[in-house]
Amino acid sequence: MGGFFGVASKKNCTLELFYGVDYHSHLGTRRGGMAVCGEQGFQRAIHNIENSPFRTKFERDVEEMEGNLGIGCISDYEPQPLLIQSHLGSFAITTVGKINNMDELLKYVYENGNTHFQEMSSGQVNATELIAALICKQDSIVEGIRYVQKVVDGSMTLLLMTKEGIYAARDRLGRTPIVIGKKDDAYCASFESFAYLNLGYTDYKELGPAEIDFITPDGVKTLVEPGDEMRVCSFLWVYYGYPTSSYEGVNVEEMRYNCGSMMAKRDEGKINPDIIAGVPDSGIAHAIGYSNEAKIPFARPFIKYTPTWPRSFMPTNQSQRNLIARMKLIPVKALIENKKLLLIDDSIVRGTQLRETTEFLYQSGAKEVHVRPACPPLLYGCKYLNFSRSKSDMDLITRQVIREKEGEDVSREVLDEYANPSSKKYDEMLDAIREKQNFTTLRYHRLDDLEKSIGISPCKLCTYCFSGKE
Repeated sequence: MGGFFGVASKKNCTLELFYGVDYHSHLGTRRGGMAVCGEQGFQRAIHNIENSPFRTKFERDVEEMEGNLGIGCISDYEPQPLLIQSHLGSFAITTVGKINNMDELLKYVYENGNTHFQEMSSGQVNATELIAALICKQDSIVEGIRYVQKVVDGSMTLLLMTKEGIYAARDRLGRTPIVIGKKDDAYCASFESFAYLNLGYTDYKELGPAEIDFITPDGVKTLVEPGDEMRVCSFLWVYYGYPTSSYEGVNVEEMRYNCGSMMAKRDEGKINPDIIAGVPDSGIAHAIGYSNEAKIPFARPFIKYTPTWPRSFMPTNQSQRNLIARMKLIPVKALIENKKLLLIDDSIVRGTQLRETTEFLYQSGAKEVHVRPACPPLLYGCKYLNFSRSKSDMDLITRQVIREKEGEDVSREVLDEYANPSSKKYDEMLDAIREKQNFTTLRYHRLDDLEKSIGISPCKLCTYCFSGKE
């Protein structure tokens, strides 16, 4: 995943840029970057933030960089923003998205004048550099951005900064957001809607799908009107979004309360836990919603220790990620011993971490552990955002269980049966996962209930990872 922030101000914007980017730290763990443009031209700083917070790495840069225009990002993958010199002039660019047809696009640019790209340590081309090259194949920046929106298979939302201002362009189907904030002497563009509030900005507008705006200290001009079709990522509300964020007018925290409430209604009279708990941090609001609806006490039977531990999916080594996740959760035995617990997590991907959490609850004296993931079963790896480091659908616990039952080659029709909460195959899949994970009971949030929890038209939501439908 990743997030970005941009500022166009009538005065030096470096400090605001610094804090605005820092407010996106929950969206990425590997690289941070800032670029500004002012009287001294373009300046840029990029740092590795795998083992240090963004603020720690960029404090000195804030003192040295100066400009009234700026963009910055937090990224899980490629170093950015990049500085580009081209026939369209000099610009800085940062992106959020995923390119599935990388090889096809690389072939195109090689055949049309590009001779080389910088290679990252992973052996891959920097996706943001490829996007810049595609933009520069056209006669203007706006035409270039529209071309990118057309040819990228996946998603691509970006900020592009010239000496005159900042282009903000949302993905063709609006899978990820861009919101604009305003105050007397500046405008900003942000992935997260809360990132500018403490900097004195108020909400100005949210870009629609495929919309391209040009932002200067004096105003915001719409260069390309938004399209009609939208597929905003439903998982932004379930997991990625910060509780104070809103997407398409729907607040993340409130959606999670709705989600928990609907799960409680589905469970009514079927189980009788002593307490409701959420796996920190993203499961907590879902658990509060469940507790409020079910009138069963909410409690924190384990506490997340975060002062020294980085996020659990940061290391590239899976066993190290599992160890870090385990080290961060500390049980409160007094709230666990001889208790029947209902545990809500945002999702089950591989299942490793939740299984270990369940084990230490039993080791701490829990009588029962009922599990309620706050989204439907994940049956497909995300094609549109870098949702996780999974290399294959077969990393998903659902697909492992299905393979054990159906063999290697499973048709789309059979997978549709496993996605249907009214089918026998769905029940069999849940029972197999419950047994593998040692849960007392297991019930996922239904897709129709998830859509109602969000509250916008289902046809505007991307639910591919649950349904396989694009």
